[in-house]
Amino acid sequence: MAVTNPLQFIQQVRAEVAKVVWPTRREVLLTTVMVFIMAALTAVFFALVDLAIRSGLEGLLGLFG
Repeated sequence: MAVTNPLQFIQQVRAEVAKVVWPTRREVLLTTVMVFIMAALTAVFFALVDLAIRSGLEGLLGLFG
């Protein structure tokens, strides 16, 4: 493993950070909205699955109880 001095390291880090393509404000907002929508849809889906399983088990247990 090559050892670099701190000055070289900082220069290399700055060079790499300069290559980063940062998202625009619009891209960040759109992505954030999409994440919230997907989280809400997932929550609704699992709530419905939970309700279906719970109803099915209550019905099944009602037959034997």
